[in-house]
Amino acid sequence: MSWNNWLRSWWPGARDRSHWIVVLYTRQGCHLCEAAWALLSEAQRRDHYSLEKVDIDTDPVLVAEHGLHVPVVAVNGKVRFRGVVNAVLLRRLFDSGA
Repeated sequence: MSWNNWLRSWWPGARDRSHWIVVLYTRQGCHLCEAAWALLSEAQRRDHYSLEKVDIDTDPVLVAEHGLHVPVVAVNGKVRFRGVVNAVLLRRLFDSGA
């Protein structure tokens, strides 16, 4: 086990991502968006990051940018997931500190 993994497992502050901003771009009636929100909310309780939800239908620029690719998850401004949020890859992303 690496030093970073050991530290994360024993020191609660090592999982503190309070400076991270995670944004879920969504639309009304999107079942994949609802599943992504549940997954991100659960991870937020563990990793303590800022979580926001943005309905793309409120902004034509966002509709043009994301269209039918919702849910879209951006972490600190960088798009990490489109369409489906994979729980394993999400965990790896947070564990890597990316």
